[in-house]
Amino acid sequence: MTAMTTVRGAAAALMVLALLGGCQKKDDSVAGPAETAGRKLDQATDKAGRELTEAAKQANQQITDAAKETSQQINKATDAAGDKLNQATEEAGKKLEQAGTKMQEKAREREASSPAK
Repeated sequence: MTAMTTVRGAAAALMVLALLGGCQKKDDSVAGPAETAGRKLDQATDKAGRELTEAAKQANQQITDAAKETSQQINKATDAAGDKLNQATEEAGKKLEQAGTKMQEKAREREASSPAK
């Protein structure tokens, strides 16, 4: 049962009791129908308020948990991307080194094949 259903039910009960029993007490030691209905309405309102507060707490916890999980996933993705970038940088460095070595070899070959001055 939702909080709104409880509040509506209590309000309906209040109206029925007021119509059936009137608002006057027959005995001062016993609560009249309106007072009884008012108490029930207060209880239903309190219960609805507690249920809404609990639902808000649960929703807040779920949001907090989802945010933590998302943050962890982002951190993992960032770490993985960083690792791949490091690998790519290392591979590019090796290829540049190989190209430099080949350039040096070609330069030596040109020097060796050129006539002496």
